[in-house]
Amino acid sequence: MRRYLNARIGARKATVAAVVGAALLVALGSAAPAGAALTGEFAEFAQCPVSNESVESCLIAKATGGEFTVGSRTVPIKHTVTLQGGLIADAETGGFKMAAAINGETLSKTPQTVPGGLIGIEGLFGEVTATTELAGSASGITLSPENLIIESGTALTLPVKLKIGNPILGNHCYGGSNSHPIVLNLTTGTTSPPKPNKPISGKRGTISEGEDEEILIISENSLVNNSFAAPGVEGCGLIPFLTDPLVDLAMGVPAGEGHNTAILNGVIKLTSAEDVKERL
Repeated sequence: MRRYLNARIGARKATVAAVVGAALLVALGSAAPAGAALTGEFAEFAQCPVSNESVESCLIAKATGGEFTVGSRTVPIKHTVTLQGGLIADAETGGFKMAAAINGETLSKTPQTVPGGLIGIEGLFGEVTATTELAGSASGITLSPENLIIESGTALTLPVKLKIGNPILGNHCYGGSNSHPIVLNLTTGTTSPPKPNKPISGKRGTISEGEDEEILIISENSLVNNSFAAPGVEGCGLIPFLTDPLVDLAMGVPAGEGHNTAILNGVIKLTSAEDVKERL
């Protein structure tokens, strides 16, 4: 990672914030091919799509806590949600676009329990879950390491759709879709949402290195957004045109900008292709 750092930064002078941002950028590379016998700390990067020659970077981001508020419902994140794959440099923005994980699980489909179930009474009509899924292709995900570090602007753009799970609702009950995603422009800084939401702040977290100093770790990280809109649901139950409005009423959607919140707390890990390949 240090060799890649020197190559990317060179002799260029920069502000402290820019230097730290550059340090993050150089922690990115491509990772091991499918089935590679990566071990130890590097085993987490086995799904990075190194067969794509454009991939410069490997990313693992885990949301281990936080919450989603959509309409009238707040869903705590109690089960880890994982974002993984490769990163491709974007010359226009200076940031990166995501390349899909080898196993197709770029964003893990991790159900979270909706408190109160369908109508606010726990257990009635069975458990209700909310699962945040990637909407569209992985290339719609963007990362700005500099913004993440300086705690300003959008650090991570994540287009998602929200699956509402329940035996009565069937397997196709969604808010948002691949063509009309819920777009989360997440920041480690302070938001400026429409009313009635008030500004909230994320945080960069603590930056450290792995045991062998070749993996960059950002722990106690918090990414937030409370200015996105949440659409009504579609495809719920056996007769959606009857069921969808009932679910909308129960969830308080559609909900315009300023009525929804995403808080993702966890850890981000980055490493370079060169360092991974040395361990194959």
